Amino acid sequence: MKNLQEASDLTNTIRISARRYEESPFIERTDHSDMVRGVYAGRYFPIFMGEDPLEKYWTLRRKALIFDVPEKPVEISGKDSLPFLEKVLSRKVAPLQEGRGLYAIACTPQGGVFMDGVLFKLGPERYWYVQADGAFETWLLAHSGGFDVTISDPQSRVLQIQGPASIDIMTAASDGAITEDMRYFRSGFFSIGGQQLYVSRTGFTGELGFEIYCDGANTDHLALWDHLMAKGEPLGMEFSSTRAMTIRRIEAGILGNLTDMDTSMTPFEAGLAPFIDMDKDDFIGKAALEGCDQRCLLLGITCQTETPAAGGEILHDGEVVGTVTAGVPSPTLGCGIGYARFNTPGDWVGRTLTLRLPDGTTHDGLIVSVPFFDAEKNIVRGIDRTIP
Repeated sequence: MKNLQEASDLTNTIRISARRYEESPFIERTDHSDMVRGVYAGRYFPIFMGEDPLEKYWTLRRKALIFDVPEKPVEISGKDSLPFLEKVLSRKVAPLQEGRGLYAIACTPQGGVFMDGVLFKLGPERYWYVQADGAFETWLLAHSGGFDVTISDPQSRVLQIQGPASIDIMTAASDGAITEDMRYFRSGFFSIGGQQLYVSRTGFTGELGFEIYCDGANTDHLALWDHLMAKGEPLGMEFSSTRAMTIRRIEAGILGNLTDMDTSMTPFEAGLAPFIDMDKDDFIGKAALEGCDQRCLLLGITCQTETPAAGGEILHDGEVVGTVTAGVPSPTLGCGIGYARFNTPGDWVGRTLTLRLPDGTTHDGLIVSVPFFDAEKNIVRGIDRTIP
């Protein structure tokens, strides 16, 4: 099931039982009469609140936004947690130290992408895998036979504070404990408004930012929200739905599981070869990936006359050669952008092909590499502090 958040999806909604999925513990502070919510990893989250996405986008790029996000930490603990994670993940886990994060992919036995997320080592024999959309906890349980491990849900809701002001906001929120010395993909426990919480310098926007992980029932969620807003608002931080995040994550070349990639696509085809350690011992999917074509099928498309949309087709000489998985308007580039998933590998980058949208209209589309800008990730690393 794809998790689409394009403009047309904001009005294509249905009513559903509120008990079907996990409610946000911050809903008392974030609820809005115009809120449209999506479901991701079994959790509700706001994808639109009647706001101007363009204004929120520029607040993200110039100041900071706080997002109530549905990504879900799953805890893996026990004396066999390391060998178990080596089996289910395609990255080498053994070198991971406490206080560090590691982007890692789980593959199917057939070599397809089942899940992506960030793995943190919280302590000896204790890890959190912050999963994307999908039933990963069930997947882990199904493969845990023969391992002395416990797979559990820590009931951790995640907040993201993203944007160039995020370091100053987190410094204030932590009474000076979090500073610029905390580098990209570093993490640890910090006192935030008197509550001990796990914090990582990561995010889903391509902007400098942090993620704050609540501690289930031990966290006073509303007090945490009020504390963060009190520290962030004087520095320009605003609450936002994920609409601005979706625009920025596509600009940054961040892929959405089940939307841009799925089990029918290998990580090589998704352009994620650097995150597959084929020289490690056996892991689920390794045998299927050995000898696979490692050329990428997932590229970018830009369009000057319209915004690419999911389900759009890409044509070359009248033949359909690919489809659009997601598309957004890019305020920074001043054009429409999207992900183009090609049917076969080829020298597509640099070509102008025909984009046929779901409404039947056709437009010229230029095929490009992703990300669409900041390929060196200087923004998210804090090297580029230029405010657009």
